[in-house]
Amino acid sequence: MLKTLMGDHAVTKQFKTRTGKFDFVEVKGSAAPFFKRVVRDHEFEVAEMAIMTYVIAKAFGTPYRMLPFAVLARFQHPFLVYNAARGALAPEDLHGKRVGVRAYSVTTGVWIRGILAEDHGIDINRVKWVTFEDSHVAQFRDPPNAERAPAGKEIGAMLLAGELDAAIMPAVPTDPNVKPVIPDPEAAGKRWGEKHRAIQLNHLVVVKNSVPQKTADEVYQLLVESKKAAGDPPMLPHGLEANRHNLEVAIDCAYKQKLIPKRFTVEELLR
Repeated sequence: MLKTLMGDHAVTKQFKTRTGKFDFVEVKGSAAPFFKRVVRDHEFEVAEMAIMTYVIAKAFGTPYRMLPFAVLARFQHPFLVYNAARGALAPEDLHGKRVGVRAYSVTTGVWIRGILAEDHGIDINRVKWVTFEDSHVAQFRDPPNAERAPAGKEIGAMLLAGELDAAIMPAVPTDPNVKPVIPDPEAAGKRWGEKHRAIQLNHLVVVKNSVPQKTADEVYQLLVESKKAAGDPPMLPHGLEANRHNLEVAIDCAYKQKLIPKRFTVEELLR
């Protein structure tokens, strides 16, 4: 039995019905709280994994290889928000501002910083990033312009109280005063996709290096079957060539922010 970590997505719910080879850890909702146990403790043979966590862990020799299969992808533009009750805020206003994010290296945060730098001319080193926990990867260190929020503070409450100027959230808040910093984020995401001919990957699947290649191939095939059973959800490409450019763009985004020491090739992520 392969000890396996999977969150609750359309494809992974189908995958979890294929229980013959897998010992699934119980997950309610997102698998993200378990990612430290993957990259620090190497606890799982098969695991859902955030792309930015994985590429950072790869720089420190993580004993995992990636399968070219996405279980979560989305354009990140809607998830940078501000409290409109305290006045308007545009992306170009962020220099010198305090922006909350769960952890500096979290995948949504990395993508949004890339968007701000490339599309809005923001020097991300001139923003004060307020974090609430450390990176999944133990060896990673936040940059000097990041600070830890006081113990017990919560990102949404700090935003509403004016202790943060903006925040990167895991989901779009329902508070009517909380608005996206990037105007018309859906249209902005579409433009980004057209410009880069890519999607913004969030989570893929990794297998431990000790897992034989034949078994890894079987896992991949079960994922493909699970995707079909889930109705082929959009924006979830599978296969090396279908994901090659998406992965190259993700690697480049991480490298430009100095999260990794070199631009990995896609093949390096797969071995």
